[in-house]
Amino acid sequence: MIITQTPLRISFFGGGTDFAKFYRQEEGCVLSSAIDKYIFVVVKSRFDEKIRVGYTRTELVESVGQLEHELIREALKVSGVISKIEIDTLGDIPSSGSGLGSSSTVVVGALNALFNFLNNPRTLEELASLACKIEIENLHKPIGKQDQYIAAYGGLRFIRFLPDERVIVEAIHLPVNELNRLNQHLMLFYTNSSRQADEILIEQSANIESRMGTLRELKEMAIRGRRLLELGDFETFGRSMNDAWKLKKSLASKISNLTIDDIYEKAYKAGALGGKISGAGGGGFLLFFCPPEKQENVRLALNGMRELPFQLEAEGSKVIFNYPR
Repeated sequence: MIITQTPLRISFFGGGTDFAKFYRQEEGCVLSSAIDKYIFVVVKSRFDEKIRVGYTRTELVESVGQLEHELIREALKVSGVISKIEIDTLGDIPSSGSGLGSSSTVVVGALNALFNFLNNPRTLEELASLACKIEIENLHKPIGKQDQYIAAYGGLRFIRFLPDERVIVEAIHLPVNELNRLNQHLMLFYTNSSRQADEILIEQSANIESRMGTLRELKEMAIRGRRLLELGDFETFGRSMNDAWKLKKSLASKISNLTIDDIYEKAYKAGALGGKISGAGGGGFLLFFCPPEKQENVRLALNGMRELPFQLEAEGSKVIFNYPR
């Protein structure tokens, strides 16, 4: 039996520049971090030849091709495990539509578990690259590459997407006291709605050619945001998130809506310096950058909205249990 633990993520700046339509023209980059909320994947052998997959429902099938869980189905195909297997996924947040990168986290965690089950572990780069292949090439998801890489590598990262398809993952090393201070400025609230991101992402992808100027600004904000973190200028960092949110909303029509705008405005007036919807938008979690002394005001302003306490996570996908067959 193998159990993997793979982190979810938040993204600060640069989302959209990890789409192929952008980075194949010019280098894209994002500033993001793994968080201490996870998806766990359990893999164990079966006595019979069947495949069982458990998530919000349970599937028991005779062959890989019969699986309806497309992410697990494709991970099985890539790994070469095609029978006599049980897989269960368990998450710390709603199973889909959170905006915290859960789909890519499932793929990376499943690949990590399956290859270790075969005694053929892969590097973090291989896990991320294979996850991109599954989601973007095999399943034709209208997404970028950032989620797969941050799930695999973990940590606070500046990730570069080059026109030749190479991805360069750079660690941002903050002193412990500064990392703690950064953690103390971050808040996540659930909007009480999840969403299917594909519609938003299809529109965002279609708009890239006409939004190149906006995406370049978001890219520059990612570069600047890295410098601000390294300098410890958290106030400017937070205010830059507010500027980036205004730009992000212009990338597709349904990234925000009246409800999200209202929540954001209440938090901003209560003392948050900036924030953004996590992931594609339309629902899921709202991230705020807020001085600690203003956070109770934000909680009161949001009137009982469910908060998800979290910390930034240093590690990426890893095996946490390995009982040999």
